[in-house]
Amino acid sequence: MFENRAVGLALTLPAALFAAALFILPVGILLSEAFQGENGFSVQAYIDFFSSGRNQTVFWRTLKLAAFVAGVSAVIGYAAAFCIVSLPPTSRGRMFGLVTLPLMISPVARTYAWLVILGRTGFVNAILVDIGIMDTPARILFTETAVFIGLLQLFLPLMIISLVSAMENMPRDAIPAARILGANWFQVFTRVILPLTREGLVIGGTLVFTGSMTAYITPAILGGSKVLMLETLLYQRVTVANDFVAASVIAMILIVMAFSANLLLKRIATARKTRA
Repeated sequence: MFENRAVGLALTLPAALFAAALFILPVGILLSEAFQGENGFSVQAYIDFFSSGRNQTVFWRTLKLAAFVAGVSAVIGYAAAFCIVSLPPTSRGRMFGLVTLPLMISPVARTYAWLVILGRTGFVNAILVDIGIMDTPARILFTETAVFIGLLQLFLPLMIISLVSAMENMPRDAIPAARILGANWFQVFTRVILPLTREGLVIGGTLVFTGSMTAYITPAILGGSKVLMLETLLYQRVTVANDFVAASVIAMILIVMAFSANLLLKRIATARKTRA
């Protein structure tokens, strides 16, 4: 047993050193700039960042959109995953392939497609005007709604894949047994499906929340300068203002938010497991 552990450590050590030298160390140096002051360690950069009303707005907008995208993805993901798992094996494979197909397309191309769909002369506005809901085309682009739609379409497949994998590991007779015992579909979901698929929800929720919070292309194209998020604000701080201290602050905030979301989801899943 000890020899196997030693061999495993020896095999993973080169990869760990490579990651530390080319990723962890540079990121650590970059993030440390936000804690440097005239007299040594200081958090003044964070105080200055959050003292700005504009930065507070961007922070809460990023958190709100990321949480909203993750929540809606979970609702749609459970419905889609349940339908996919219920299909015959052949149809299930085809449907799963359709779900993963968007992941093979560049996010830039997928995001630019929404410019055509959501523009003033786009497909959505054309339908709204034709059926008489609106007299003139609405401004959908460069709003939080457009960013939300783009992020949801971008990261929804990750949630569906995670939930499909979790549901496939469920006992086949769990849902029929609950129905026979008199449980309605709401009780089946909350007391059977949700507890048995919480690991998939944690993984999918972390991927969607973190991806939505750190995505740059979609907010930059669909939101522009009118709907700034932390990642687009970080890009502006570096390329326009050449302010690497503020960029380090934003990067640290994004990292802390990502880890906090993962820990929160794990804590919720563990609490539900303990109660069950």
